Amino acid sequence: MKYNRILLKLSGESLAGPGGKGIDENVLRQYSEDISEISASGVQVAIVIGGGNIFRGLSGVGKGFDRVRGDQMGMLATVINSIALSMALKSAGTCSEVFTSVPMEPMARYYVRDKAVEAMESGKVAIIAGGTGNPFFTTDSAAALRAAEIGADLLMKGTRVDGVYSADPEKFPDAVKYDVLTLDEALEKNLKVMDLTAFALCKENGIPIFVFDMNGKGNLKKAVEGEPIGTLVR
Repeated sequence: MKYNRILLKLSGESLAGPGGKGIDENVLRQYSEDISEISASGVQVAIVIGGGNIFRGLSGVGKGFDRVRGDQMGMLATVINSIALSMALKSAGTCSEVFTSVPMEPMARYYVRDKAVEAMESGKVAIIAGGTGNPFFTTDSAAALRAAEIGADLLMKGTRVDGVYSADPEKFPDAVKYDVLTLDEALEKNLKVMDLTAFALCKENGIPIFVFDMNGKGNLKKAVEGEPIGTLVR
C-alpha cells in the first residue's frame, strides 16, 4: 500500500444513496466492505462523516433555525451516521470505535487524539463524529483538523464523482477533469474541493487531498494503492 494512515471523509448525502435521505443499507454495506478490505491489509483508517442526509444546519437557518442550534443538530446527525457505519463494519468483520467531539458516553467515546491513534494502531477503524464540536465549521474542516491531529498521510474525500472537474460534471458534460492540482491552483480556479478552512489546514500541515468516487466498488483500495482513479490535490 502507498499510504499507511489515511483519513477518509464521507458525506452524509453519499450514505443516503439514490433516495437522498436517511441511510441506504446497500451503500452502507458496500462502504463497510471496502473499508474493511483496506483495514485488513494493514492501513490505519480514521473516518469523518457528514450529516447532510439527516439534517444540514446551514439550510435550516433559512427556515427559522438559529445557526448555532442548527449546527448542533447537524453534529448529532453525524453521530447517528457514525454509529451506523460502526455497526456495518462489525457485520463486515472489522472492529471500530466511535469517538465524538463533545462528551456523549455511553453512545460513543469522547475524542482524545492519543486514544484515536491507539485504536488505529491496534487495528481498529477510528470513526470521529460531531464535526469539530463547534458551530460555523463544516465536516470538511473537521476532517482536515483530524487528519492533521492524527498525522494522516492522506485525506481522502469520497464523493459521487471520480475527481475534481473544472465545473460540475453532473450539470456540464464538457467539464474537464484534473488528475493533479496544487492547493493554490484549486483556490485560484475556485474549485469546490473542500471549504477554505479545510484547505488552509491541509496546506499548512502538508496534507495532500485525494478526491475519488467512493461508490465504485473497490475504488478505495485502488486509491490507497496509489492508482490514479481520482484527483490528487497537494
